[in-house]
Amino acid sequence: MVLWLAIVLIVVALLVGAVIGFFLARRWFKRYLEKNPPMNEKMIREMMRQMGRTPSEKQVRQIMASMNQFK
Repeated sequence: MVLWLAIVLIVVALLVGAVIGFFLARRWFKRYLEKNPPMNEKMIREMMRQMGRTPSEKQVRQIMASMNQFK
């Protein structure tokens, strides 16, 4: 009986730890992406310049809008 109880407690502790770990990791990752966005307007302008194009403000805004659409 004691062995069965120990096994159940271990399984419950692992499940609770996994759930808490998931939510903590999710919260940390959201904060990280807010502070360090994957793409911003400056990066888009620089990429277009490297391709030999001079981007207009309208083009940069369109690209940003299309990228934000998938968030």
